[in-house]
Amino acid sequence: MKFKILKGIFTYLIWTLTALLLGVGYLWIFLKPYETSSDGIGYPLYLFYHWGVVVVGLTIGFIVAFLFIILDLYYLRNHLKNNPTSTLIRFGILICILLLIAFIYYVLEKVLDII
Repeated sequence: MKFKILKGIFTYLIWTLTALLLGVGYLWIFLKPYETSSDGIGYPLYLFYHWGVVVVGLTIGFIVAFLFIILDLYYLRNHLKNNPTSTLIRFGILICILLLIAFIYYVLEKVLDII
């Protein structure tokens, strides 16, 4: 019984870390790498840029992880019990959730100028 609970926690921890990395990676691609020199007077701007990418990227990753875990607990777990490609299907759904959140972020950031 304990092993099953620990295995579930470890599995969701791996999915959460994957979602966090996808969130930071998405934001890194969305904002493009910082091209100014990282020394001299531009160094504080360089640090601020990277801090913003990490903080906002992790926030997006946490949102994606939360939505994925809720979806997995209440829907996917029952439907993918005996499916040999369940990990690939879960990863595809994680990517779809990321794309949905990325679209919402893009609309709020660029189109509506709210963020």
